[in-house]
Amino acid sequence: MVAARIELKVLVLTILSISIIEILAAILGNRFAINALVLTCVARFLELVAMSAILIYGNSGLAAIGLTKATLTKGLQRGFYWSFGFGLIAFCAGLVLFVIGINPIGLLGKAPTTAPFQIFLLFLVGGLVGPVAEEFFFRGILYGYFRRWGILTALLLSTLMFVLMHPLTAFAITQTVGGIVFALAYEREGNLLVPITIHVLGNCAIFALTFLV
Repeated sequence: MVAARIELKVLVLTILSISIIEILAAILGNRFAINALVLTCVARFLELVAMSAILIYGNSGLAAIGLTKATLTKGLQRGFYWSFGFGLIAFCAGLVLFVIGINPIGLLGKAPTTAPFQIFLLFLVGGLVGPVAEEFFFRGILYGYFRRWGILTALLLSTLMFVLMHPLTAFAITQTVGGIVFALAYEREGNLLVPITIHVLGNCAIFALTFLV
């Protein structure tokens, strides 16, 4: 792994920052009639800014998670390669399910909305801002901190927390597989842009498929 290990103070400050932002978002959501997706988008963006600031001033900058100007293009390229491979495997798995009589697209459920603005927010929050913020926290910071105890420990703990921070539905399997793939991609490439790309494209693909149900 090329990226540096994350220090304890960075982990603690990150958890405190995210907790404060989430509490404030919950208070605002209960007090004012704010669109849930808009509120989530603002919260995730602020968390992303906070994590970036903590990494810059509390560790060795964004280079600690493998993000530098020199590695951005390569990170995107590698992310697309990983996404293609992951997508091909998912397609084959879906094909097997279809052959045995299970509609794989139907397992995703129907799209949560048909309103144009809500669809835009869904892809913006769930397909871009959310995945970027999640990769910063779960892979960049959590995995980076746990990595001092070995790949397996970091992989298991970061993936477990990633799954538990989402609703425990049928998507838990998808999130578990995704968490493992994201962590392996990060470990192999040492560049957070790789799992970010996989996560963004994967989420957008899932959202797009729900509109076919």
